[in-house]
Amino acid sequence: MSDSPVVRRTIIKFEVPSRLLPEGKRDIRVYLPPGYQEVLSYPVVYCQDGEDFFNFGRIATHAQRLILDEDWEPFIVVGVDVDKKLRTSEYAPDGQRHFLYTRFFTEELLPFVEAQVAVRRTVEDRLLAGDSLGGTVSLSIALQRPDLFTRILSLSGAFYASSQAQATEKTDLSWLSIWMVVGLQETAYETDTGIYNFVELNRKMSALLEQKGATISYSEKPGEHKWGFWQNEIPGGLREFVGPDGWL
Repeated sequence: MSDSPVVRRTIIKFEVPSRLLPEGKRDIRVYLPPGYQEVLSYPVVYCQDGEDFFNFGRIATHAQRLILDEDWEPFIVVGVDVDKKLRTSEYAPDGQRHFLYTRFFTEELLPFVEAQVAVRRTVEDRLLAGDSLGGTVSLSIALQRPDLFTRILSLSGAFYASSQAQATEKTDLSWLSIWMVVGLQETAYETDTGIYNFVELNRKMSALLEQKGATISYSEKPGEHKWGFWQNEIPGGLREFVGPDGWL
Protein backbone atom coordinates (compact mmCIF):
# COMPACT_ATOMS: atom_id res chain seq x y z
CA MET A 1 0.00 0.00 0.00
CA SER A 2 1.19 3.52 -0.72
CA ASP A 3 3.01 5.48 1.99
CA SER A 4 0.94 8.55 1.19
CA PRO A 5 -0.55 9.96 4.43
CA VAL A 6 -3.92 9.87 2.71
CA VAL A 7 -3.94 6.04 2.53
CA ARG A 8 -1.35 4.99 5.12
CA ARG A 9 -2.63 2.69 7.88
CA THR A 10 -1.49 4.01 11.24
CA ILE A 11 -1.56 2.07 14.51
CA ILE A 12 -0.16 3.69 17.65
CA LYS A 13 0.39 2.03 21.02
CA PHE A 14 -0.13 3.83 24.32
CA GLU A 15 0.28 2.94 27.97
CA VAL A 16 -2.67 4.23 29.98
CA PRO A 17 -1.74 5.07 33.59
CA SER A 18 -4.19 3.87 36.22
CA ARG A 19 -4.80 4.54 39.90
CA LEU A 20 -7.53 1.90 39.95
CA LEU A 21 -5.82 -1.15 38.46
CA PRO A 22 -3.26 -2.90 40.71
CA GLU A 23 -0.76 -2.97 37.82
CA GLY A 24 -0.94 0.80 37.54
CA LYS A 25 -1.29 0.78 33.76
CA ARG A 26 -2.97 -0.83 30.76
CA ASP A 27 -1.74 -1.07 27.15
CA ILE A 28 -3.94 0.01 24.27
CA ARG A 29 -3.50 0.26 20.51
CA VAL A 30 -5.19 2.89 18.37
CA TYR A 31 -5.96 2.75 14.65
CA LEU A 32 -6.02 6.17 13.00
CA PRO A 33 -7.89 6.40 9.67
CA PRO A 34 -6.28 7.53 6.41
CA GLY A 35 -6.03 11.30 6.23
CA TYR A 36 -6.33 11.64 10.01
CA GLN A 37 -6.15 15.24 11.20
CA GLU A 38 -6.08 16.41 14.80
CA VAL A 39 -8.21 19.43 13.95
CA LEU A 40 -11.10 17.14 13.00
CA SER A 41 -13.02 14.64 15.15
CA TYR A 42 -13.97 11.04 14.44
CA PRO A 43 -16.39 8.35 15.62
CA VAL A 44 -14.62 5.77 17.76
CA VAL A 45 -14.90 2.01 18.30
CA TYR A 46 -13.62 0.73 21.67
CA CYS A 47 -12.70 -2.99 21.54
CA GLN A 48 -12.23 -5.35 24.44
CA ASP A 49 -9.53 -8.01 23.86
CA GLY A 50 -7.73 -5.31 21.92
CA GLU A 51 -4.75 -7.38 20.82
CA ASP A 52 -7.02 -10.13 19.48
CA PHE A 53 -9.32 -7.68 17.70
CA PHE A 54 -6.32 -6.23 15.86
CA ASN A 55 -4.32 -9.43 15.25
CA PHE A 56 -7.06 -12.04 14.71
CA GLY A 57 -10.11 -9.90 13.97
CA ARG A 58 -8.08 -7.71 11.61
CA ILE A 59 -10.27 -4.76 12.56
CA ALA A 60 -7.74 -2.16 11.37
CA THR A 61 -7.55 -3.86 7.97
CA HIS A 62 -11.35 -3.96 7.78
CA ALA A 63 -11.62 -0.29 8.76
CA GLN A 64 -9.03 0.77 6.21
CA ARG A 65 -10.80 -1.07 3.41
CA LEU A 66 -14.26 0.20 4.33
CA ILE A 67 -13.05 3.80 4.51
CA LEU A 68 -11.00 3.73 1.31
CA ASP A 69 -12.95 1.30 -0.87
CA GLU A 70 -16.52 1.87 0.30
CA ASP A 71 -16.23 5.56 1.12
CA TRP A 72 -17.23 5.30 4.77
CA GLU A 73 -16.77 8.26 7.07
CA PRO A 74 -13.34 7.80 8.71
CA PHE A 75 -13.41 6.40 12.25
CA ILE A 76 -10.91 5.51 14.97
CA VAL A 77 -10.50 2.10 16.63
CA VAL A 78 -9.16 1.68 20.17
CA GLY A 79 -8.15 -1.82 21.28
CA VAL A 80 -7.81 -2.34 25.04
CA ASP A 81 -5.47 -5.21 25.88
CA VAL A 82 -6.18 -7.74 28.61
CA ASP A 83 -4.08 -10.24 30.55
CA LYS A 84 -5.71 -13.55 29.61
CA LYS A 85 -5.13 -14.87 33.14
CA LEU A 86 -7.27 -12.03 34.50
CA ARG A 87 -9.80 -11.89 31.68
CA THR A 88 -12.68 -13.70 33.37
CA SER A 89 -12.10 -11.79 36.61
CA GLU A 90 -12.31 -8.46 34.75
CA TYR A 91 -14.91 -9.21 32.11
CA ALA A 92 -17.50 -11.36 33.96
CA PRO A 93 -19.98 -9.28 36.00
CA ASP A 94 -19.39 -11.52 39.03
CA GLY A 95 -15.60 -11.44 38.58
CA GLN A 96 -13.38 -10.16 41.39
CA ARG A 97 -11.85 -7.37 39.30
CA HIS A 98 -14.94 -6.49 37.27
CA PHE A 99 -15.86 -3.33 39.15
CA LEU A 100 -12.25 -2.10 39.04
CA TYR A 101 -12.00 -2.72 35.31
CA THR A 102 -15.29 -1.05 34.41
CA ARG A 103 -14.35 1.96 36.51
CA PHE A 104 -10.94 2.07 34.85
CA PHE A 105 -12.61 1.96 31.44
CA THR A 106 -14.98 4.86 32.08
CA GLU A 107 -12.98 6.99 34.51
CA GLU A 108 -9.41 6.60 33.24
CA LEU A 109 -9.26 5.04 29.78
CA LEU A 110 -11.95 7.19 28.17
CA PRO A 111 -10.49 10.54 29.30
CA PHE A 112 -6.99 9.38 28.32
CA VAL A 113 -8.05 8.49 24.77
CA GLU A 114 -10.03 11.70 24.39
CA ALA A 115 -6.95 13.69 25.42
CA GLN A 116 -4.61 11.86 23.04
CA VAL A 117 -6.56 11.46 19.79
CA ALA A 118 -9.35 13.33 18.04
CA VAL A 119 -12.29 11.11 18.95
CA ARG A 120 -15.78 12.53 19.27
CA ARG A 121 -17.07 12.81 22.80
CA THR A 122 -20.78 12.33 22.19
CA VAL A 123 -22.46 9.09 23.20
CA GLU A 124 -23.86 8.46 19.71
CA ASP A 125 -20.34 8.49 18.26
CA ARG A 126 -18.95 5.80 20.60
CA LEU A 127 -19.26 2.07 20.02
CA LEU A 128 -18.27 -0.77 22.39
CA ALA A 129 -17.21 -4.03 20.71
CA GLY A 130 -16.37 -7.38 22.24
CA ASP A 131 -16.13 -11.11 21.60
CA SER A 132 -17.44 -13.71 24.07
CA LEU A 133 -16.78 -12.26 27.56
CA GLY A 134 -15.71 -9.07 25.79
CA GLY A 135 -19.32 -8.70 24.66
CA THR A 136 -20.41 -9.32 28.24
CA VAL A 137 -18.26 -6.58 29.75
CA SER A 138 -19.23 -4.19 26.95
CA LEU A 139 -22.89 -4.64 27.89
CA SER A 140 -22.03 -4.28 31.57
CA ILE A 141 -20.22 -0.99 30.97
CA ALA A 142 -23.17 0.37 29.00
CA LEU A 143 -25.66 -0.72 31.67
CA GLN A 144 -23.57 1.03 34.32
CA ARG A 145 -22.86 4.17 32.31
CA PRO A 146 -25.57 4.87 29.71
CA ASP A 147 -24.44 8.48 29.81
CA LEU A 148 -21.24 7.33 28.07
CA PHE A 149 -22.15 4.24 26.02
CA THR A 150 -25.40 3.18 24.37
CA ARG A 151 -24.18 1.13 21.38
CA ILE A 152 -22.69 -2.37 21.44
CA LEU A 153 -21.29 -4.83 18.90
CA SER A 154 -21.31 -8.34 20.39
CA LEU A 155 -19.65 -11.38 18.83
CA SER A 156 -20.96 -14.54 20.54
CA GLY A 157 -21.46 -12.78 23.85
CA ALA A 158 -20.91 -14.90 26.98
CA PHE A 159 -24.16 -13.83 28.59
CA TYR A 160 -24.08 -16.05 31.65
CA ALA A 161 -26.45 -15.81 34.62
CA SER A 162 -24.66 -12.81 36.17
CA SER A 163 -24.97 -10.87 32.91
CA GLN A 164 -28.64 -11.76 32.54
CA ALA A 165 -29.22 -10.62 36.12
CA GLN A 166 -27.67 -7.23 35.31
CA ALA A 167 -30.05 -6.75 32.40
CA THR A 168 -33.04 -8.01 34.37
CA GLU A 169 -32.52 -5.29 36.98
CA LYS A 170 -33.10 -2.57 34.38
CA THR A 171 -36.66 -1.48 33.71
CA ASP A 172 -36.10 0.54 30.53
CA LEU A 173 -33.41 -0.12 27.92
CA SER A 174 -34.95 1.89 25.10
CA TRP A 175 -31.71 3.88 24.96
CA LEU A 176 -29.63 0.78 24.09
CA SER A 177 -28.74 -0.40 20.57
CA ILE A 178 -26.98 -3.75 20.21
CA TRP A 179 -25.83 -5.85 17.27
CA MET A 180 -25.48 -9.54 18.16
CA VAL A 181 -24.26 -12.56 16.22
CA VAL A 182 -23.63 -16.12 17.39
CA GLY A 183 -22.41 -19.25 15.61
CA LEU A 184 -24.73 -22.23 15.28
CA GLN A 185 -21.88 -24.57 16.18
CA GLU A 186 -21.47 -22.92 19.60
CA THR A 187 -23.90 -25.18 21.43
CA ALA A 188 -21.37 -26.94 23.68
CA TYR A 189 -18.36 -24.68 24.07
CA GLU A 190 -15.95 -25.41 26.91
CA THR A 191 -14.72 -22.39 28.90
CA ASP A 192 -12.68 -21.97 32.08
CA THR A 193 -15.91 -22.01 34.09
CA GLY A 194 -17.82 -24.80 32.35
CA ILE A 195 -19.48 -25.90 29.11
CA TYR A 196 -22.09 -23.54 27.70
CA ASN A 197 -24.62 -23.34 24.90
CA PHE A 198 -23.83 -19.90 23.48
CA VAL A 199 -26.72 -20.04 21.05
CA GLU A 200 -29.17 -20.42 23.91
CA LEU A 201 -27.41 -17.75 25.99
CA ASN A 202 -27.61 -15.25 23.14
CA ARG A 203 -31.23 -16.07 22.38
CA LYS A 204 -32.15 -15.47 26.02
CA MET A 205 -30.24 -12.18 26.21
CA SER A 206 -31.66 -10.94 22.93
CA ALA A 207 -35.21 -11.66 24.12
CA LEU A 208 -34.53 -10.07 27.50
CA LEU A 209 -33.11 -6.88 26.02
CA GLU A 210 -35.94 -6.65 23.51
CA GLN A 211 -38.50 -6.94 26.33
CA LYS A 212 -36.82 -3.96 27.96
CA GLY A 213 -37.14 -1.87 24.80
CA ALA A 214 -33.62 -2.12 23.35
CA THR A 215 -33.06 -1.85 19.60
CA ILE A 216 -31.55 -5.15 18.47
CA SER A 217 -30.06 -6.69 15.35
CA TYR A 218 -29.71 -10.41 16.15
CA SER A 219 -28.52 -13.23 13.91
CA GLU A 220 -27.41 -16.85 14.10
CA LYS A 221 -25.05 -18.11 11.42
CA PRO A 222 -22.94 -21.20 10.72
CA GLY A 223 -19.80 -20.70 12.78
CA GLU A 224 -17.73 -21.73 15.78
CA HIS A 225 -16.63 -19.84 18.89
CA LYS A 226 -13.41 -18.56 17.36
CA TRP A 227 -11.90 -15.67 15.42
CA GLY A 228 -12.19 -17.50 12.12
CA PHE A 229 -15.94 -16.87 12.41
CA TRP A 230 -15.89 -13.48 14.12
CA GLN A 231 -13.34 -11.91 11.78
CA ASN A 232 -15.75 -12.13 8.86
CA GLU A 233 -18.65 -10.75 10.90
CA ILE A 234 -16.92 -7.56 12.06
CA PRO A 235 -17.62 -5.51 8.90
CA GLY A 236 -21.34 -6.32 9.10
CA GLY A 237 -21.48 -5.20 12.71
CA LEU A 238 -19.56 -2.01 12.02
CA ARG A 239 -21.86 -1.28 9.09
CA GLU A 240 -24.89 -1.00 11.40
CA PHE A 241 -23.22 1.67 13.52
CA VAL A 242 -20.59 3.59 11.56
CA GLY A 243 -21.49 2.63 7.98
CA PRO A 244 -23.21 5.12 5.67
CA ASP A 245 -26.57 3.32 6.02
CA GLY A 246 -26.30 2.24 9.65
CA TRP A 247 -29.49 2.17 11.69
CA LEU A 248 -28.51 1.12 15.21
